[in-house]
Formats: sequence, structure tokens, C-alpha cells
Amino acid sequence: MSEGDIMRSVWKEASRRGITLWRNNVGVAQHQDGSRVVYGLCTGSSDLIGFTPVVITEYMVGLTLPVFTAIEVKCPGAYPTKKQENFLRVVRESGGIALVARSEADLKEIPL
Repeated sequence: MSEGDIMRSVWKEASRRGITLWRNNVGVAQHQDGSRVVYGLCTGSSDLIGFTPVVITEYMVGLTLPVFTAIEVKCPGAYPTKKQENFLRVVRESGGIALVARSEADLKEIPL
């Protein structure tokens, strides 16, 4: 099996288990004019990224757990696209933190 085949299999099983993942390609593309675009989360980031909904159990009380956070930055008066809204909705519905920020003040929505 190729790495692509394994990835599709893992992705499908993760989905069946309620884990939400997205493909994360990382690299650099060069335009015809020579300019470069770096894409992906960061060098070394995983092929599939996302989150797993976790029910807090007695064992976890007192632990600090990371919560997936997505912030869509927009200028005042601008709005997210339908795809961006959908991404934010999925993060929220799965227990993550997702919001549109037009200034630092909007970060007050994040419960700390």
C-alpha cells in the first residue's frame, strides 16, 4: 500500500470514530514571475490535522487540555466566505473555539 492509500484508510477510520481531520500539505510553490508562496501549517506539521471530541472524565479534572482554536481574521465590514463559515461552524460544533476577529478586542470571546 502506498502512503496515500494508508492516509485515505486512516482518514476514513478516524471519521467513523468521530475525529475531524483535514489534509495538510506543506511546501513552497513558485510562480512564473519567480515569487514564492509557502503553504501549509508549518514545516514538520502532520499530514492530517484536526481534533478529537473528548468527554472530560474524573481522571481529567485538574488537567489542562488543549482545545483546537480557529480564528478567521477579517477587516471591519468584511465577512467570511461560506466555506470559511462552514469551517468555523464545524470547529464550534465539535467543541473547539472558532471566531471571526476584526481586532484584538474580539479575542475576549475566547473563554480563559
